[in-house]
Amino acid sequence: MSITRRRVFAVLAGATTAIGVPSVWISNMKTYEGPVSDHFDGTRFFDPDGVPPRSLAEVLRWQFGTDRKRASWPDWVPNAQSDTPPARVSGDKVRLSFVGHVSWLIQTRDLNILVDPVWSPRASPVSWAGPHRHNDPGIAFDALPKIDVALVSHGHYDHLDVATLSKLTGKFSPRVITPLGNDITMRDADAAIKAEAFDWQDRVDLGNGIAVTLVPTRHWSARGLFDRNKALWASFVLETPAGKLYIVCDSGYGEGTHFRRVAEQHGPLRLAILPIGAYEPRWFMKDQHMNPADAVKALVDCGAQEALAHHHGTFQLTDEAIDAPVNALADALKEAKIPPERFCALKPGQVVEI
Repeated sequence: MSITRRRVFAVLAGATTAIGVPSVWISNMKTYEGPVSDHFDGTRFFDPDGVPPRSLAEVLRWQFGTDRKRASWPDWVPNAQSDTPPARVSGDKVRLSFVGHVSWLIQTRDLNILVDPVWSPRASPVSWAGPHRHNDPGIAFDALPKIDVALVSHGHYDHLDVATLSKLTGKFSPRVITPLGNDITMRDADAAIKAEAFDWQDRVDLGNGIAVTLVPTRHWSARGLFDRNKALWASFVLETPAGKLYIVCDSGYGEGTHFRRVAEQHGPLRLAILPIGAYEPRWFMKDQHMNPADAVKALVDCGAQEALAHHHGTFQLTDEAIDAPVNALADALKEAKIPPERFCALKPGQVVEI
């Protein structure tokens, strides 16, 4: 494989998205300052039950190694359907619409909540390189109802998309709930973004009887050359009238510690939304991204009644085929003797109501 300067920059753009490797074209960024805690050493955040992110040398070994087997994705996969959501969903029903990757619209009690909203054509710090979309968002941006709240889990480019957040701010001015430090990234890009930053275990009242708690997850964060783990990452437990929703946007499995703790501290859970993609090669990805077998174990550990899959099929972050996560999920459920209807993988534009 020819290693050109453009190829290396493109690799780093993709790696920034997938695993938090810093992008070399960003040299100086403001970062979080706060008191030392059991997961913040005064400079960087860390997961006491996790592992450090991969090194740049390991990234280059993965990307340029002679034994790499990267599946080819189709350039474009048209969606079979798209959703035009209602203006509001009243009462105790919860409506979940899958936008794609890890983006969801959750509607209940007259609140409209977006999770990790990404409508941009690339999940990347640059417009000419990095992972591009392979399908349209399941909801056209202009078809969105008024958005009240956005939950943003961490700073990787496939989760924190400042272009989308700025566009949402200009049209709806929603509250943006995010872990510590990511608010700085957002306001540096657009001072109008109404970012509110919280720590692990903070519970935030969203109104109308809905609340969200930020909980630890096995991951990390970075956007620039000097900011690795200088902003926090989290999963969400969303309290709804239909029960608690456990929303895991990015996570490795490890020993399953975080999933069991959520069950102990926040159970019972009505629904878990779990990542199943961006997992190959395993030697590189296992500590940061679950594969479908891990996701099935996570479902068992957290004890949710049902699960929905995400983090697959939109951006090619890693080496597996576009349909591999869904196929492997079916195999893992069969192996675990779990009915397939308990853990479903939607396509963009599909809707579930509970």
